[in-house]
Amino acid sequence: MAQTQDVVELILQDHRKMEDLFRQMRSVEADRAAALREFSDLLIAHALAEEAKVYPALRRYKNIDDEEVEHGEEEHEEGNKALLELLEVDEVGSEEWDEKLEELVQAVTHHADEEERTILNGARENVAMDRREELGEAFEEERARQLKAGCGDVDNVRRIVTS
Repeated sequence: MAQTQDVVELILQDHRKMEDLFRQMRSVEADRAAALREFSDLLIAHALAEEAKVYPALRRYKNIDDEEVEHGEEEHEEGNKALLELLEVDEVGSEEWDEKLEELVQAVTHHADEEERTILNGARENVAMDRREELGEAFEEERARQLKAGCGDVDNVRRIVTS
């Protein structure tokens, strides 16, 4: 994939990676536990970076709806709760695991779809490319910092969900 600093493209790349990890978590031939660990790190780092670096900046644009941004944050909470429920299932591939995985897929897919249609399209139409690139750099730095800190660890996810 071509290197980009455009925050819209970076977020879309993460969304596509999450979809790929969902496929791996559903596949009996894949290392489902490893895919879940990678997904957990990515989801938490992605959401924290959006909330710290992207959403506050986008709120300043009059053509990007504050309510959509707030709704995006609420959906991050729903995704985090669904992730925690899956992380707390003891047996990968059990009926309970499959059920919790589908709840997670539904929560994250719904959020990604809405975010792409509302917030990201709004950013694409109303935010100059140089500003989107600045936001992309800040997003990548924060996401990398979170990943390095092991943000997707079950104890950290639990802290995020219960705080």
